[in-house]
Amino acid sequence: MVHNATHQHVRSDLSIDQRLALKTAATRLEKDFEEMFGVETIERFLHSSYEQFANRASIPNFLPLLAERFARQRLRALAKVEGKHNDGKPTVLFLCTHNAGRSQMALGFFTHFAGDAAVAWSGGSEPGTEINPAAIAAMAERGIDISGEYPKPWTDEIVQAADVVITMGCGDACPVFPGRRYEEWKLDDPAGMGVEAVRPIRDDIERRVRELLAELEVPVNA
Repeated sequence: MVHNATHQHVRSDLSIDQRLALKTAATRLEKDFEEMFGVETIERFLHSSYEQFANRASIPNFLPLLAERFARQRLRALAKVEGKHNDGKPTVLFLCTHNAGRSQMALGFFTHFAGDAAVAWSGGSEPGTEINPAAIAAMAERGIDISGEYPKPWTDEIVQAADVVITMGCGDACPVFPGRRYEEWKLDDPAGMGVEAVRPIRDDIERRVRELLAELEVPVNA
């Protein structure tokens, strides 16, 4: 099942600070995307992104920023899908069940190695509420900080904008669109594991990411 973005009005239970933060976020997004999309589209994406996190976020004051980051990613994806902007960089989407461990480690390695030469996103079929602490610790041992990431769903435009979709155990819930390159990485789910058990999974992911970058002919940062 793919999570569709539908028009959402701003929730009536928002605090004044949250409303102001969302309005400020909308202004920033409109400035960045005004040449591609109308105000209504931009605000719809921002508000529906907010709804994706509203019922499971542990820090409500962080929600508007979270929504802005996700909306920005989705608008970039939509711009690519609609042919309004395409920088030619390979785009990879990493998907797992909770978007809290495997896909986040893959995203961390990919972004670290590829830098600005390629684009990577991640998502989950049943997004969790936080990144797996053992995954954060294991990646920190490699000098990569994924603590600022957050579990999120995928949306139609994000999947359609990806050149390669890497799935990790989300099974039938993983979205399928014609024309995408799909690859299943069979990896143990690190949920509930300690750092010691997560290390072999992390190392396997690193190896696979390096191989993927080589296949995409993306130069790897040391």
